[in-house]
Amino acid sequence: MKTSLIVERYKTLQQYIGWQDEDAQRIQEAQAILLPHLNPVIDDFYATIEKFPEAVKVITGGSAQIERLKQTLHGWVRELLTGPYEQDYILRRWKVGYRHVEIGLDQMYADAALSRMRHQLMELLEQYWTKSQESLRSTLASLRKLMDLEFAIIASAYQAEYLVRLQNSERFAALGQVTGGIAHEMRNPLNVIKTSVYFLQNARALTPEKSAEHLRRIEKQVQVAENVIAALSSFAKQPQPNSQAFSPEVCVRRAVEDAALPSSIQVEVVSAPDLPQALGDEDQIRIVLANLVHNARDVMPKGGRLTISLDHLDGQICFQVADTGPGIPHEILHQVLEPFFTTKARGIGLGLAISRSIAERNRGTLSASSPPGSGATFHLRLPASPTVATTDTKAL
Repeated sequence: MKTSLIVERYKTLQQYIGWQDEDAQRIQEAQAILLPHLNPVIDDFYATIEKFPEAVKVITGGSAQIERLKQTLHGWVRELLTGPYEQDYILRRWKVGYRHVEIGLDQMYADAALSRMRHQLMELLEQYWTKSQESLRSTLASLRKLMDLEFAIIASAYQAEYLVRLQNSERFAALGQVTGGIAHEMRNPLNVIKTSVYFLQNARALTPEKSAEHLRRIEKQVQVAENVIAALSSFAKQPQPNSQAFSPEVCVRRAVEDAALPSSIQVEVVSAPDLPQALGDEDQIRIVLANLVHNARDVMPKGGRLTISLDHLDGQICFQVADTGPGIPHEILHQVLEPFFTTKARGIGLGLAISRSIAERNRGTLSASSPPGSGATFHLRLPASPTVATTDTKAL
């Protein structure tokens, strides 16, 4: 985690709990009472740890390490009580918290140990306090605030490590998914090429016709492999969008025209009145719409109806692309936008994944629904532009 972010978060928490200069002054006064009585508290701290195997297992150096740790803890408590509570202090406290993560101490034990420490320090204050009860209450409140900040900074260290591990796990999962998808899609053309090469090398009395046939097969499968690589490249190297206001109706019309749908598919565009312009990269959004239109065409080989609805809701332009095809089974609906998932006999399953990625890069979303017996509907949402509404409602 960045140094500036650690410090900023701590100072924000100080403000949130109402930490004031007066709190720091009270803690300074309390240290004169607490510091002479720390040794029994620290001895109790490690005696308690030794009762719990899950906690003591992180101490691998035996009694010699425990003695060193006692000295470290003594310094930690002394710094807690003396401050000053500025950047260097904050970073040292965070590093101590992160060290707990590195040695594998479960956060449950770190929290419990800190809670035990707070309770004992408060008991010491109550036992040896010689001033008024009102000043004691104020000092105890300041100590609680300080310990709450310690809880927060240690929790922040654990959270930072958790996020790193989660991100690494997600990267490995994504890498496995991509690797599996590439292997699956490349294996088929490579097997066909391998078979044809074997035939060309070993066939007896090879005729020119057979030779030409296998060469065509090889050429075709090389093109299939190139298509896989091109799709992967498009998925990995999508440019940043050039966001501008554009007409949703014009974008839809161009996407449908580019698709060159057969006459067996009827197209209807329904647009809400006074529809605002959308905000995004029109060329990229047209790719998304074209992918959705192509999908609708592929699931209606014998014809059907394609309905594209445009509406404005909650500051967003809502595109709905609905077909009258067989629909998407409920058990796989959540997978259709994932990379390499496809129900087609041919295809690598990147079209919808690319479309979703483009939508998200344009600060939008893409989702799918498929009520039983009603075909499939894809929902594209984009930010509405604050500019004037578009009036282009030319019918398709």
